[in-house]
Amino acid sequence: MADKRDYYEVLGVSKGAGEEDIKKAYRKLARQYHPDVNKAADAEDKFKEVKEAYDVLSDGQKRAMYDQYGHVDPNQGGGGFSGDFGGFGDIFDMFFGGGGGGNRRDPNAPQRGSDLQYTMTIEFKEAAFGKETDITIPRTEQCDTCFGTGAKPGTKPDACSKCHGSGQEEVVQNTPFGRMVNRRACSSCQGRGKIIREKCGTCHGAGSMKKQRKIHVRIPAGAFDGAQLRMSGEGESGQRGGPSGDLYIIIRVKQHEFFQREEDDIYCEVPLTFAQAALGDEIEIPTLHDKVKLKIPAGTQTGTQFRLRGKGVPHLRGNGNGDQHVKVVIVTPTKLNDEQKEALREFANVSGEAPSGTHEESFFDRMKRAFRGD
Repeated sequence: MADKRDYYEVLGVSKGAGEEDIKKAYRKLARQYHPDVNKAADAEDKFKEVKEAYDVLSDGQKRAMYDQYGHVDPNQGGGGFSGDFGGFGDIFDMFFGGGGGGNRRDPNAPQRGSDLQYTMTIEFKEAAFGKETDITIPRTEQCDTCFGTGAKPGTKPDACSKCHGSGQEEVVQNTPFGRMVNRRACSSCQGRGKIIREKCGTCHGAGSMKKQRKIHVRIPAGAFDGAQLRMSGEGESGQRGGPSGDLYIIIRVKQHEFFQREEDDIYCEVPLTFAQAALGDEIEIPTLHDKVKLKIPAGTQTGTQFRLRGKGVPHLRGNGNGDQHVKVVIVTPTKLNDEQKEALREFANVSGEAPSGTHEESFFDRMKRAFRGD
């Protein structure tokens, strides 16, 4: 068994770790590698390794024997250390009420469906003012032919004769510490408790099928990048009459070339000529809502910020909007003729010609597009 990793190393705990530390480490790793959550090629193997390590270290007798003999079971003639390592379902016993004691839940009990996650990318203004749209997601739904039984219409599954419908079988082992009884998933029915003699021709006995589901989504005004919408019951369908899981929609918001957002406030930069800043002016400012007039006092310095109250993003929860903050940047002309130079020297009329240069031109272009509502 030289190829097997040390169980303490697998869980990332020390050999003196207590029961709670072991359980905490297992929960974290089991969630990380569970095949229903992690679709990586090696996730299933890693999950089994974590489960095996936990099943040994969480049991006092198994742990004592492992600490003494390692992966070698003295009752197996030098073979591998054995134990009840269960199936993937055991993790839900721990997270949802089973207590992690190794007893599997009733295989015929209703089971809640898995949650789903969908990432939606929207425009900057759509996040600000909300959006309604339809999305299509693949999800597992109950088979319409057999209604989830997996059996051919007109027939029904039979109780497993080996486990008598319990879904579990007992394995008895004699150890240096006494007689040990382990429970594991029935090898005949794979823990289902039932045997399907005649399978449904539509789902081939699975009781469920992958389908494309169209869902109408309402994104509220004020949504932000990274926001999460929960749509109850829109996840995978439950089994044996159990409730469906939920759908979580993760919002990703595209950046805007003119506006920037911090919480519900909007920030932007507006260019001013030297004449506008020195003599004062009234300019038109684009906002998310409309265009407004902004009075620029004479002698305004570059970097000065003005606040437009209520012109920001609508509050996600509550009335009103954030504010818009306008930072003015004085653009220095790069080419002056003799007349303009003379005018500057005399502090007379300043040329209103837009400054040249690639950076300044793109700056004005962005503002023009904002005015158009792009």
